[in-house]
Amino acid sequence: MEIPAINLKAIVLAHWLLTVWGSMGLLSSYAWSNFSVLAVGVWAIAQRDSIDAVLMFLMGLAVTILTDIIHFGIFYPPQLLVAVSGFSAGMAILSLLLKPVSCFFVYQMYRERGGDYNVNFDFETSVDSRCTTDSADSAFFGRRY
Repeated sequence: MEIPAINLKAIVLAHWLLTVWGSMGLLSSYAWSNFSVLAVGVWAIAQRDSIDAVLMFLMGLAVTILTDIIHFGIFYPPQLLVAVSGFSAGMAILSLLLKPVSCFFVYQMYRERGGDYNVNFDFETSVDSRCTTDSADSAFFGRRY
């Protein structure tokens, strides 16, 4: 089963619309955090070959998942919901629920653009590989025991 290709413009547009509707009744810090991440998303759209732009957009989406949860924990509309605050809270929660799905698709775009995030913690082979060369130009300059 192949993963469907989702356009980055559609992701940014959907989150922009939900952020506009969500910021009507929440704090301005919610709007600032989400709109700044969406600005990085616009940068990722503008530079189609940039791996850094997509990675920063992905990391921004991941961070705003945490900050949105904090915003809802601290400032959730009171029990007597007015129409505007109820609607904006619902749209902000919908945006929060869509962000992990968006992160998945943005990660796929990151991989398509050539990004690779491999972490290698193999310390033994990395130290041995520096010392096993026979070339005089690449001598190991370090402590010898």
